[in-house]
Amino acid sequence: MLKVDLNCDMGESFGLYQLGNDEEMMQYITSANIACGYHGGDPHVMRKTAELAKKYGVAIGAHPGFPDLMGFGRRYMNCTPAEIKDYITYQVGALREFATGLGLKIQHVKPHGALYMMAMEDEKLARAILEAIAEVDSNTIVFAMNHSAVVEAGQKMGIPVAKEVYSDREHTATGSIVLTRKGPSIQDYRQMADRVVRMIKEGQVVAHTGEKVSIKAETVCVHGDTPGAPQLAKAIAEALKENEIQISSIQEVLGI
Repeated sequence: MLKVDLNCDMGESFGLYQLGNDEEMMQYITSANIACGYHGGDPHVMRKTAELAKKYGVAIGAHPGFPDLMGFGRRYMNCTPAEIKDYITYQVGALREFATGLGLKIQHVKPHGALYMMAMEDEKLARAILEAIAEVDSNTIVFAMNHSAVVEAGQKMGIPVAKEVYSDREHTATGSIVLTRKGPSIQDYRQMADRVVRMIKEGQVVAHTGEKVSIKAETVCVHGDTPGAPQLAKAIAEALKENEIQISSIQEVLGI
């Protein structure tokens, strides 16, 4: 039976600002990417989100980004690899302590926003992120896009990498994604769910420019702040079940 992990970016509220649908999404996913305070999130939200993950039996991962709260981490920043390493170490370390207090471990790391996108194309940044993660725990799984510098560097460094696809973003002809949503909000959840099924079963996705792109789906992202995210997640779960695709932990998917 085919298996796939479902992940969601979470814990991105901070202070008085409420973002996402964290508790609603927990019932559908197997991996929670928890913001660590730089692009979103704060200490109280980090703790609460980790507690929610424990309650629903969802594995937790760090979701570190650029120190860019005003831009939600989606603005490109000119940072050295050494700075990137420290940003990653700082944020993963913060979440790790909340996890430890709850008897949990960090399963994975998924960089956020512009940091994620830049690392996919820049080998030096990719290695900086991977080195920071490996220095904390070399068994930590890293989520990355297909055909990216992170996947290539991770394989060379012996770091487990999960190939990620997106349910609610358009893919490009290179297998990357359009960073921010374009066009109208999602109306046909079943259509989007069927696209996820095709990515898993057929290893292909149609890019926003019309090309068919080969892609491997080991973990599927559903953004918690996408309008209608819980309905989309439910539609995906139903479509996967109908197609005998099992929603599993990323360790089971990767066989580790």
